[in-house]
Amino acid sequence: MSFNTVLSQQRYLDPQVVQRLADVFHGQLIRPADAGYDAARAIWNGMIDRYPALVARCADVHDVVAALRFARVQALPIAVRGGGHNVAGHATIDNGIVIDLSPMNAVTVDIEKRLALVGGGATWGDVDAATQVYGLAAPGGVVSVTGVAGLTLGGGFGWLRNAYGLACDNLVAATVVLADGRVVRANETENADLLWGLRGGGGNFGIVTEFTFQLHPVGPEVMHVFAMKDTSGDKMAEAIRFFRDFSEIAPDAVTTLGATGFIPPHPEVYPVEFHGKPFMLFGAMYVGPAEEGRRLLQPLRDFGDTIADFSAVRPYVEAQQMFNAEFPDGMRYYWKSLNVTRLDDTVIDAAVEHSRAMASRLSTVDFWYVGGAVKRVGANESAFGGRQAGWLVNYEANWVDAIDDAANVAWVKASVDGLQPFSDGSRYLNFAGFQEEGDAMMRSAFGAHYARLAELKARYDPQNLFKLNQNIRPAAERPLHDN
Repeated sequence: MSFNTVLSQQRYLDPQVVQRLADVFHGQLIRPADAGYDAARAIWNGMIDRYPALVARCADVHDVVAALRFARVQALPIAVRGGGHNVAGHATIDNGIVIDLSPMNAVTVDIEKRLALVGGGATWGDVDAATQVYGLAAPGGVVSVTGVAGLTLGGGFGWLRNAYGLACDNLVAATVVLADGRVVRANETENADLLWGLRGGGGNFGIVTEFTFQLHPVGPEVMHVFAMKDTSGDKMAEAIRFFRDFSEIAPDAVTTLGATGFIPPHPEVYPVEFHGKPFMLFGAMYVGPAEEGRRLLQPLRDFGDTIADFSAVRPYVEAQQMFNAEFPDGMRYYWKSLNVTRLDDTVIDAAVEHSRAMASRLSTVDFWYVGGAVKRVGANESAFGGRQAGWLVNYEANWVDAIDDAANVAWVKASVDGLQPFSDGSRYLNFAGFQEEGDAMMRSAFGAHYARLAELKARYDPQNLFKLNQNIRPAAERPLHDN
């Protein structure tokens, strides 16, 4: 589609109608003719290029309610933006309204109760900055510019998962704007069913304007391993096996993350002789005394031939930012994952083959061990699916030019298909491509929880107003009325 075709299809709202919203709105309303429109509609994934009719940057809960009611009256489709860091591009929409929570990014720490109250537009960098002042942290992701909302509602794999669980496991309460405009509190005693759904069920049930997280003692310094291993020749399978064996016997205070790829041509970082050669990243974090962590994680540093070792005792905040530069705004991304019961040699051989076939030298195949505190949460205690898995394998296509879109998407899809025989079909929905499989993907991802989630969707969003997400269809259609 050409730019001119896009403009011809662009929806422009009646200025008088928008003014009625502006009269009660505390934040900023941005329309297609406004100077800041292109910046306001842009999100992290450069593959996503959409043109909303209105971007409503909300200053408070009142604005969220007002924008939601406006969308319903005007029959506008809705996108909800927190950090805007979702691969699938859920944070923006063509010819609809973006309810943008990014100005609502305050973080308040209750030291005595070890709780953090986090605005729905905050990033994990916002959370880390506030909580690390007190030597506390909430389990988040591994890229600090990621939005709290999307990561948490989809589950939340990060550096603290083995020690303290997923982000959603540490969600103890939430303030939610429902589809009918009501503002409710969800916790263990109020709307407990809604809290259950928010713990991994995606953005299906409302707009979360505030999250309350349980905090844990972390840092301020941690032992963090970040070592690049030479896997040229036939060494990649051996490296993955070693990483698997280490991860599966390490104590819960250790969380690992492995990735295969090709060394980029950065002479200031990597010796020239390694440029373009295959590598495996051995990543790990130890939650506890740094020197003890240094000893426990040393085998990862000692293994094989090391291209570069960035491991160190470093501030937790810095460790959380180590991947940031690898995923700049505007680059093109297509990630898709699959859960496997075991990372056995057959799966490893398949992953090695897929790694060699990457369409972009910026892509990786990532290995996330599912253990520790993640496994200690009962299967029915949250909506999150995937605790039954042994490993999460994520195919991460990253590239620069639009001309390479088809090749990179095809590599990911072919790789995922190649791993299907070793999986129950479930996957991590924050890494789910563009969710092309629709309802079939949701059913396989949530498994036995799907029916309960569909009933919950029917109760809180019977008309599926919130559909730009890891969408679950309502179990039954019910009328929706304003209060």
